[in-house]
Formats: sequence, C-alpha cells, structure tokens
Amino acid sequence: MHPKNPDVTSPSAPLPGRRTFVAGLTGGLGALAVFPAWAQFRVEVSGVGLTQLPIAIATFRGDAQAPQKIAAIVQADLERSGQFRAVDAGGASLDESARPDLSAWRQRAADSLLTGSVTRLADGRYDVRCRLWDVVRGQDLGGQSYLVPTADLRLSAHRIADFVYEKLTGEKGVFSTRIAYVTKVGQHYNLWVADSDGEGAQSALTSPEPIISPAWSPTGSQLAYVSFESRKPVIYAHDVASGKRRLLANFRGSNSAPAWAPDGTQLVATLSRDGGSQLYVISASGGEPRRLTQSASIDTEPAFSPDGKLIYFVSDRGGSPQIYRMDASGSRIERVTFTGSYNISPALSPDGRWLAYISRIGGAFKLHLLELGKGVAVPITDTSADESPSFAPNSRLIVYATQQQGREALLTTTLDGKIKARLTGSAGDIREPDWGPFQR
Repeated sequence: MHPKNPDVTSPSAPLPGRRTFVAGLTGGLGALAVFPAWAQFRVEVSGVGLTQLPIAIATFRGDAQAPQKIAAIVQADLERSGQFRAVDAGGASLDESARPDLSAWRQRAADSLLTGSVTRLADGRYDVRCRLWDVVRGQDLGGQSYLVPTADLRLSAHRIADFVYEKLTGEKGVFSTRIAYVTKVGQHYNLWVADSDGEGAQSALTSPEPIISPAWSPTGSQLAYVSFESRKPVIYAHDVASGKRRLLANFRGSNSAPAWAPDGTQLVATLSRDGGSQLYVISASGGEPRRLTQSASIDTEPAFSPDGKLIYFVSDRGGSPQIYRMDASGSRIERVTFTGSYNISPALSPDGRWLAYISRIGGAFKLHLLELGKGVAVPITDTSADESPSFAPNSRLIVYATQQQGREALLTTTLDGKIKARLTGSAGDIREPDWGPFQR
C-alpha cells in the first residue's frame, strides 16, 4: 500500500508501495507552536558541482553577540543550492559600510564578497544589513536591510541569501520559502511547517497515528493533508496563519492524495466513493466532487502541470504502476514513463521542464528525473529507499525523503544529483516533504 494511496475500501488490490499504514487516527489540531526538539536540524552538504561561483562571506559585525549567526546561515544556504562555493574569509569581519580591498579578495580567488552587520536596538529588535561586492569587476552590487524581531533573524538571513543568489545567478532564490514534512518519534506523528533548511519548525498537527500527503496551496497559505480521525482517510485543509482547518473530502470509502490546481480554486484527489480508486475534482470550498477517470484500475497520486492544463498521475492500468498524464478535463490519457516496471510519486517542476518520480530498480526505490521534452530519465541518488519528491519553487532543487544508516531523513539535491544536503533532526524519522511556493 503506497502511503499516498491508503485505499482501504477498493475491491482491487492496492498498489504495492513503500510503506504500510494502519488506519484509525485520533489527532489534535491547533495553532502553530514551536517545538525546540525539532527546530534544531543538522545540515550536511556533500558533493561537488561542475560550475560553482566562489564567494567569500565575511563575519558580520555584531554576529558574535546575535542569537543567530547570520553569515553562517547565508553561507549554508548558498552552499546547499549547489551554485556556490564558499571561499575562506580568514576570520575577516566587515560591515556593509566598509570599502573592502577587493584586490586582496581577488587573491583569495573570490568572485564576490558579502559583508554586513547585526545590531540589537533598544526595543529588542535587530537591524540586519548587508552589501554585496563583485570582486572581479570591482563593483558594488547593492545591499539589503531588515528590521526584525529576534524570531525573524533566521528569515532575514534567508532573505539575504535570496538577494545574493538572485544578484549573482539572475534567478530567484528559495531560501526564504518553507517546507512541510511529517515526523515520527515512537508512535507519535507530527505535521510541521519549517524554513527551507528544516529550521524553525512549527507544529500544525499532532497525532498518535500516521499523517500523510501534505500539499501546499499555490499561495502558501494552506496545507491540505490526509487524516484518519474517522477511522478512514479524510482530507483537510489547514490554514497556516490561524491554525484552523476545514474539511475538504469525507466521502464514502477512502479520500486521499490531494493536489492543488495552480489557481487554488480546486483540488484533485483519489476517492473510492464509487468502488475503485479514481481521480476526482473537488472545489477548494467543498461540495460535490466531479469524477475525472473511468477505469477498472487504481488511479492515484495526481499532480498538476504548472499551467494547470495537464494532470499527471499513477495508474496500474497497464499491469504495473506507471505514470500517465491527461488533460485537466480527464480526456486524452497517455503513458509517460516507459523505463522500469514500477514508477510512482510524480512531481512536476514549476518551470514545466522536469518530472521527478520514484522508480523501483532491482528492489531499490530511487529518485529519477525525466526531462519532459527529451523523454530520457536518469537516477540522481545513490540511496535505495527514496520517497516523496518535491521541487523547490525555482525548479533548481528537489527535496525528498530517504533512509540512511537505518533512519529516515530529508535530503535536498541539485538536478544533476552532484550536491546533496541532508536534514536530520535530533530524534525519530522524517518523511513526506512538500516544498512550498514563493510567498505572494
């Protein structure tokens, strides 16, 4: 039974999958609350990219006295992106008003230099400032300043990293976006919302039974997820700001695998209300669902194309799980994956160029990447228990769950698979990640 298809009522055999869940959940939902045990992640970056921009990040003035080390957070963000290589700053401390000797930084082989400061104000807030220099051309590339409470110091660091990333690559950074994921400690499950590096985790839902399939709305204001409170899978939407939730689908049988349409007005989900597991459209405001697929097989794990015109999904209509796509109306169904006999968990990149999915190869579950215009799929991991891929909103990174040394963890990877960052907490297992959108 695949975790995104907890089909407990279908007369057909459910798709074989990565993990078996037991139905029956009694959960509690409240406003987001910070739990320090999961707020401290360890990020381990491994691998070397082919082309990386060498950047030196000086120690920010006042960083030593601040509760968050801004320069270190910015450096970790940039390294995790795979686009940057940190040049040793040699302990130099430079604020945003300094005029650095750029020739000295050229000798260190740095192409760019970031300086800044962190100042605690009388009212308890922090003034965080930075300036970016093009060392090669000798140019001031501009700066940023943020006035934030202590709780938002990490966010200010992520925004600085976004500023640097966009200035030097021409593309938007994703460091100030959020991820959702599920943890399991003993028999205790939690749905979390956290920074893109896994830090600052806030609990959205806690339960003694599994929580599955979190899915961000296009605006990032809501999370859909599957709960078992009624002793069967039921889909809810959670408002991230208020902590309130509302029921989206509680029809006869199983309600699972929610996926938001890009305009946020509706979702597609897997329902077994009419017997087998099929795909239905559900209004974001509730109401009667509209059936999309009409097959005797199991159709599940829907995912919209970025323009909303296509829906990718998993079906065993050909005898084994494969990925298909169809028009958003349910017409013109065609098969997408042809390599391997078991392909599940489709995820589309926001730029529409890539399809990430999980393929079972010789008993190992590996993350694969398919360039849709070319039709060539390649594995990009060396692990064997990968799950739940999700693209960053700039389409440059993928977050996924896997197992290493007998424990579950979240990893991010560049699309070429060369640079990975492992996000591990202090205890328990981490699973079911979903990368949120750019904030609107």
